[in-house]
Amino acid sequence: MIIAQNNRPNKSFGPKSKKDAQHRINEYITAQVVRVVGDNIEPQIVSLREALAIADEHGVDLVEISPQANPPVCKVMDYQKYLYEQKKKLKEIKANSAKTEIKEIRLSPQISEHDVEFKCNHAIRFLQDGYKVKIIMTFRGRSIIYKDNGELELLKFAERLQDYGKVDQMPVLTGRNMTILMVPKSKK
Repeated sequence: MIIAQNNRPNKSFGPKSKKDAQHRINEYITAQVVRVVGDNIEPQIVSLREALAIADEHGVDLVEISPQANPPVCKVMDYQKYLYEQKKKLKEIKANSAKTEIKEIRLSPQISEHDVEFKCNHAIRFLQDGYKVKIIMTFRGRSIIYKDNGELELLKFAERLQDYGKVDQMPVLTGRNMTILMVPKSKK
């Protein structure tokens, strides 16, 4: 069993060096005089040694939160708990952020009318669900010479969807694929 010398628990899972830490903590603080703040602590200007003693007394860390201030501001808090809460907040923000997913629909220049209707129904459902829809016209073999017909088919397909979405990107030919991007209409 390891017992810490200064009544502070062994912080072996803290930052390993100055560069690992986001803030300067405890012995890494370089200022000689600091302003100490924290919960249940009256703000005061003291020497670094006294500030470390106050942090030891509460069993937590001394964290430099505003190094540009004169004197630098240091907060008495549990640094590991603070880092955990920050990570938790970032994870929650990331989870709540809007994710835009793009659904793809593939067509060919020789597609039948029934297949176009079937694919159109899928696109309508995707747009109603709030997804962007990327319609891809794939040219195989020598069908690339009829790319004008393919562009017309894409525009007709987009016209069928105009009640549910709008064209975000006009038809673009990249290699053997021609794509058009549609976004859902904003709900009022």
